[in-house]
Amino acid sequence: MREKKTDITLTATLPIAADIAPDAPKTEGIKYAGSKLKLLPHILQLAKKVDARTVLDGFAGTTRVSQAFAKTGYQVISNDIASWSQIFGTCYLLNKKRRQDYEELINHLNSLKPVDGWFTEYYGGLPNDGCAIHKDGLKKPWQIQNTRKLDAIRAEIDRLSLSQIDKAVAITSLILALDRVDSTLGHFVSYLQDWSPRSYNELVLKVPNVSAASQKHQVFRSDIFELLPKVRTDLAYFDPPYGSNNDKMPPSRVRYASYYHLWTTICLNDKPELFGRANRRADTSDTVAASVFEEFRKNENGKLLVIDAIERLIQNTNAKWIILSYSSGGRATAEELNEVLAANGNCLDILEIDYKRNVMAGMKWTNQWLREAEKPNREFLFLIEKK
Repeated sequence: MREKKTDITLTATLPIAADIAPDAPKTEGIKYAGSKLKLLPHILQLAKKVDARTVLDGFAGTTRVSQAFAKTGYQVISNDIASWSQIFGTCYLLNKKRRQDYEELINHLNSLKPVDGWFTEYYGGLPNDGCAIHKDGLKKPWQIQNTRKLDAIRAEIDRLSLSQIDKAVAITSLILALDRVDSTLGHFVSYLQDWSPRSYNELVLKVPNVSAASQKHQVFRSDIFELLPKVRTDLAYFDPPYGSNNDKMPPSRVRYASYYHLWTTICLNDKPELFGRANRRADTSDTVAASVFEEFRKNENGKLLVIDAIERLIQNTNAKWIILSYSSGGRATAEELNEVLAANGNCLDILEIDYKRNVMAGMKWTNQWLREAEKPNREFLFLIEKK
């Protein structure tokens, strides 16, 4: 990759050991391909460099970043297009009760008699001496004793006519419990051939790690471009889905709607039309659930559509500062992203996170990060001041 001169200005920083980064508050979530759990201390470190009190988490996912900002004292707007992200956000950001106030509800749900229902029919498998293939010839994500409990608990949550927040706490508890006994690699596009050791454990709900919110946070489930004109914050954090830069990989393999379709079904309890060997929701098919940030096509000028989307994202954000996550494995190339950043803001800081070396380093100049981005498995955090 040739080096290009740009007008990005960076602060000169020296390499920093990962363990020097500030501690992040404890957060809670599911196994997630896009999890930023390990990045939380570094995200918070960048946020402390600017005078921000309000934060938009535009692609909240499991809401770990939203939780961390809220527990650090920021007022948070958490947004994601996924139903399960809205449930998590409602549980962790909007709650006004103590953890012990939910113990009676969770104990009641744990005491229910298991039943055979819709989830058991499509997602429950027999132990079969370790093999996860059910009698219908399909692999399953959970053992049948746990889907029977899932069927009973999910029906009871709806029957109880709970408040929005109480219902979100109950569903979050159920999802966290299911995540502890699944037989997957952390997503629901395919399932393990043999039962995982944890899948033999009993499904037991626990009260989520909630606390009474000290700020007036907000939670949205919206397309980011529809939300941006309606909100204004000091700082925005963006971690859009990256897609893949592997031209041989079908885009459906990295679409988050596909990966976590079962969490959507558990939240909505809508018994959707299913397809495929993983019994995916029909509304997560490739032609329906695509995100422009996972797009692999180019416009008439030969520019990747995802680059246009990132530029539009920065331009339409009503915030003085933006923290942007970027992966070297994403669809956008480093050079293309560099041009977008140079045209739309001043880059105050860049952090590189190399998990294999367990090192977090500050970039000293623009072309340094471009060279580093050529190497595989790099994560970058950009602190941008908008022009």
